[in-house]
Amino acid sequence: MSTIHVLDDNTINKIAAGEVVERPASVIKELIENAMDAGATRIEVEIMAGGTSFMRVTDNGRGMSAEDARLAILRHATSKIQAVSDLNTIGTLGFRGEALPTIASVSRFSLLTRQEGEDFGTRVDICGGQEPDIREAGCNLGTTIKVEDLFFNTPARKKFLKTTHTEGGKINDFIVKLALSRPDIAFQFINNNKVSVVTPGNGNLFDAIRAIYGAKAADSLLALSLDGEEIHISGYITKPSMLKSSRAWQTYIVNSRIIQNRAIAKAIDNAYKSLIPKSGFPLAVVNIEVPQRTIDVNVHPQKSELKFEDESRVFKAVYKAVLDAIRPAADRALGEVAAVVERPEHHYTMEPMRFVPATEPLSPVPSWPRAGKAAAGGSFSHASAAAGQAFEDSVRLQQTPQTIYEAVHGKARPAMEFHEAQAALQQERRQEAALQPVSPARESKQGAQAAKSLTAQDPCRESGVLLENDGNIIPIGQVDLTYIIAQDAKGLYIIDQHAAHERILFDKFSSMAEGIPSQQLLVHQILSFDAGEAALVEANQDLFASLGFHLEPSGEREFRLTEVPADVPVSEAEDIVREILTNLHDMHRTTAKEIRQACLATTACRAAIKAGEELSLRQMQIILDELAHTPFPYTCPHGRPTILKFSNDELAKMFKRTGFGF
Repeated sequence: MSTIHVLDDNTINKIAAGEVVERPASVIKELIENAMDAGATRIEVEIMAGGTSFMRVTDNGRGMSAEDARLAILRHATSKIQAVSDLNTIGTLGFRGEALPTIASVSRFSLLTRQEGEDFGTRVDICGGQEPDIREAGCNLGTTIKVEDLFFNTPARKKFLKTTHTEGGKINDFIVKLALSRPDIAFQFINNNKVSVVTPGNGNLFDAIRAIYGAKAADSLLALSLDGEEIHISGYITKPSMLKSSRAWQTYIVNSRIIQNRAIAKAIDNAYKSLIPKSGFPLAVVNIEVPQRTIDVNVHPQKSELKFEDESRVFKAVYKAVLDAIRPAADRALGEVAAVVERPEHHYTMEPMRFVPATEPLSPVPSWPRAGKAAAGGSFSHASAAAGQAFEDSVRLQQTPQTIYEAVHGKARPAMEFHEAQAALQQERRQEAALQPVSPARESKQGAQAAKSLTAQDPCRESGVLLENDGNIIPIGQVDLTYIIAQDAKGLYIIDQHAAHERILFDKFSSMAEGIPSQQLLVHQILSFDAGEAALVEANQDLFASLGFHLEPSGEREFRLTEVPADVPVSEAEDIVREILTNLHDMHRTTAKEIRQACLATTACRAAIKAGEELSLRQMQIILDELAHTPFPYTCPHGRPTILKFSNDELAKMFKRTGFGF
């Protein structure tokens, strides 16, 4: 008996659905592209529950005859091509003839269509790929396709879908991009009985962008224009002063087809390189027209990518078009650009390194005393407590030691060498220890327990790095204004200042179960969102409030930011809100706790000290002390290492000193 069989059509369609129908947005994309190919000038999309329970696409296109409707649900039936040679010049969006039968194989599918001149239309109902029910029906001109209970008969596929908000957001993104590719078509998107996207369909791309992204984005647009021998580029890009936190607001269109392409993205990045921060991306709609013979659109199952005959030529053309658009804007509005140019280089002279002679043991440098953490007998003076709070604040505010001293003491600080300041700090720690006597046995036991707890909880415990809880690591200086160099009696440490501070803030925020303390803004910020983002903000206001962000509706797709977390610089607040929205948009089905943890990681990352910021030695010491008291000091919330250690033995091996007695 043969072990190889020919699969039945229903199984074949379900396998094909794995390539074509990845999620509800894939269904919407296929159906809208078919409507566009049918000559529709109005397309309405309605969904419920992120498209998992209900999707409907209605168009006013040419419609189909009864015979065409019967053939359309067969695999590889298409009106777009007739022979293999047609693939070289295919100009329509859908052409494989797989969309309808594969969608129908994993859903409860209904098609209603009528051509002009016919009295009745045709209705086709298919349940999970079974035999179709085809009959006459009354309907409007054009085609309406309804898809319900997607993946009802393939539960393994359904469990990999993300939240309904995320799936609805993916559909919103597809519709937005398709609407930008065809401004001559009027689109309407209804999500859970609420209109999210409406475009005028008057053929004007500027008006389409305004309708989708709002007036503020439209006012910042710069026109793209390039006419080459075989390449034409048009569209819009925003000024360097209007930036987004991701590429989600960038749309690349090649011969009316929405695509993803690294060369185009890189060309935009390179053109903006000297004008924007590394974390920002401009809004862009780049429309490229090339001869159809120079591209291959059949290289991806969902046709979301294509291959250029000469990709370098496309890169150069996009780069030139973008550069030509932003250069005049930079000349006219230098003040705007100045607000977002990259940080100028710092010229930092590190203090001379001072080493304790090898015959003398290193004395520990204490953590700076924190306000409210004095001994029970009130061992610290008010000035000492205030100074401790001031130094802690300095880590966030990046103040200099001179400024802090003046704020605490009301006078300028006399010049003091680092070793003198170190001695003063040691003296204060000894005074604190004298008022809090601890027996040697108890101290040893507590230290061992702390070390055991740290190494047991942290996945990087085998790295050989162990932070002592008594704060005995001494900062020496910075390298590249990014890494703190420190030492103790056991070796040398290199600490990533951003990752370390990020870990400190994350653990601090995580411990605040009742919500992160916030500070009210004297001047409220008005934040504008697209329809999908506005829906996410509205649905997650309690989450934002628990994170310290208070947002109030202030108009259509606008929210007023009235409070921000106390540890977050006001200038970072909007970017953090938008990054949190990106996290919410991309997350799978998950618990409220996991959502909060992801959002806390984003908040901590943006609020933390950045690479390139100059720190005083005391600010470095505070970071080291705080890091030593976190449960997981060796990695940031995203898993990057915070600290590397080179033991004395490892240093000796590096310098080939093994076996020498001197």
